[in-house]
Amino acid sequence: MKSIHNKICGAALLLSLSLTGCMEEPIPMSSTATEDQLVSSSKATEALAFSMPAFFNNFATYSSDFAYDWGYGSLMHMRDIETADLARISHGYNWYSSWGENTYLGPLYVATYLPWAYYYQAIQTANNTISALAEAKSERDADGNLVYTIKPGVSGDYQKGLLAAGFAFRALFYLDAAQWYEFLPNEIFTTNEEGENITKLTLPIVTEMTTEAEARNNPRARREDMYKFISNDLKYAIEFGKNFQRPNKTLPDIVAIYGLCARLNLWVGNYEEAAKWARMAINEGKNKPLTKEEWLNTSKGFNDDAVSSWVWSSRMGKEDNVVQTGILNWTSWMSNEAQFGYSAAAPFLMIGSALYDRINDTDFRKLSWKAPKGHPLAGKEPVIDEEWAATLADYSSFKFRPSEGNTQEYTIACVGAYPIMRIEEMYLIEAEATAHFDEGKAGSLLTEFVKTYRDPAFELGTADGIVDECFQQKRIELWGEGLIAWDYKRLDVSVDRTTSLNWGDLENYKTNGRPAWLNLCIPQTEINNNPALKGKNNPDPSGRYNPVPKK
Repeated sequence: MKSIHNKICGAALLLSLSLTGCMEEPIPMSSTATEDQLVSSSKATEALAFSMPAFFNNFATYSSDFAYDWGYGSLMHMRDIETADLARISHGYNWYSSWGENTYLGPLYVATYLPWAYYYQAIQTANNTISALAEAKSERDADGNLVYTIKPGVSGDYQKGLLAAGFAFRALFYLDAAQWYEFLPNEIFTTNEEGENITKLTLPIVTEMTTEAEARNNPRARREDMYKFISNDLKYAIEFGKNFQRPNKTLPDIVAIYGLCARLNLWVGNYEEAAKWARMAINEGKNKPLTKEEWLNTSKGFNDDAVSSWVWSSRMGKEDNVVQTGILNWTSWMSNEAQFGYSAAAPFLMIGSALYDRINDTDFRKLSWKAPKGHPLAGKEPVIDEEWAATLADYSSFKFRPSEGNTQEYTIACVGAYPIMRIEEMYLIEAEATAHFDEGKAGSLLTEFVKTYRDPAFELGTADGIVDECFQQKRIELWGEGLIAWDYKRLDVSVDRTTSLNWGDLENYKTNGRPAWLNLCIPQTEINNNPALKGKNNPDPSGRYNPVPKK
């Protein structure tokens, strides 16, 4: 296991064109599907479609030298660490300290390069699937969106469903990236460093139709244009995927597509639409919220997508590169009970103590974290190995279990799944979206969900409003699942770690509103290769906040 701190590498490897020898390959922003990638064999198109969920666990998108380069789950983790909810104290084994400490996040550093490289390579896998199964017409619709028809020879609900998955994956990756790269004003920056007003600029759109020349002069899309583009993809996902019987949950079904529609509309503030799509996902009836027994299961808790709650998942197989590494995978980083992984080396995965204290003791979800000594719940948490659990820091997570409860053998413990979407998110989206236009109804929706499925003693508070109540429930329900950063940013919520006991000195920040670091910078290499980005980058947030000294 490596003990070198990622800061050392981050500071040394400036991202310039002169360092291409350090890179596995350039960012494929300008790559488009070529004719030899267009296939007609049903087996080949199936293999192409399954390259998309496979990319969730892509190993070494940038380089195997960086212990955070193990796929989509790592990006989820980066986002969580940027909030006040998930803590890892600075440690020689904590490769995620840049995101916790707000250091080395400018356009010249590896921490900035990896998300950009990952998103555009992931988008490329979706573009390839779309290109293999559909054709874009020469004319566009009234909103300027591509118009698609199915290629000759593509037939049946299964092949159409694979095409729908292509559109859904592309929508997922663009929606993720758009929310992270979109510039929103904050207490540090209202413009970029050149004084340009870049509010609501997201990132360039690259499709299977984008030429090399177009990619090299491709500006950041405005929010409204990105919204139209993603909406168009989801329109086709619904059209082609409505009857799709997927082989497993690593491919999206119609519920997942409805869920993406809900996320998309929540992002841009189309609240009635967000509530509508969330309710449509719920009403499909395929997915039910996790029970207490499923949530707290010590062998299958949050590692097995067989439970009804999970709408969309990522799976890791025994032969996958991330599993074979033993330590560069979801289980290694997310399960404190796996005794061979990075979390076992002491940068424990913890909930912020202030968030823990907000949870009612009657809420079974609170048993997902180690209670401090003397707390009424201390010793009541279901654990795999009591002796090992005793060595973990207070507030350490038990949420994500090693597969089969195996704490020793990585070839078993790391073979499992993690959630991309759960139906519980839809209940919370519906409640929050409704709160923006009907607080009374929203309060009823939230209360019904929490009292029925999580905490029978829950009572709705009103001090900070229904929207805040929904936000707090999201923080608890979706902790560690890579989603809450979007709510911090969208709702202009402060990141306050000063009221928690378990943040390190270098991470002990308190912002006034959304933090500047939630506007991710574009790597300098892309600006060098795409002049349309020059002068349009997000400002570097690194070092622009001072940690609050602990008393």
